[in-house]
Amino acid sequence: MKNQNYSNHRLFVPGYHYFTLLGIMILLIGSIVNLVKSSHDNMYSASLLVLGSLLLFFTAFYARGFALKAQDRAICAQENFRHFILTKKVLPEELSVRQIIGLRFASDEEFPALVEKAVNEKMTENEIKKSIKNWKGDYYRV
Repeated sequence: MKNQNYSNHRLFVPGYHYFTLLGIMILLIGSIVNLVKSSHDNMYSASLLVLGSLLLFFTAFYARGFALKAQDRAICAQENFRHFILTKKVLPEELSVRQIIGLRFASDEEFPALVEKAVNEKMTENEIKKSIKNWKGDYYRV
């Protein structure tokens, strides 16, 4: 597996991000065009197609969002535990979820110092990721 770094750490799943989402958008647009062009006789079935397309769109959107939210919770727990093992203290409450997510890529050697720096300088997730010198890959992402 390719080593992760700042420039390649984002995960794109072509089957989901390109084909499925593009297919759902085409289905939604096509169903709306079908509804607009439909006669009075088939207005009901055209409306059902739009409704079904909207439901499919929201299902895909929320399924991804729910998976990411669960992953974020797991990352926060994991990084809090890692910080406790390394420092015998829990993560500072001033850290946001996004900051903790950025910190997960830091090696154990630089993690405690980077936590302090993130709190003191109010670094963003992106700034934290860019300041990591020894990148620790996360290969179990959703």
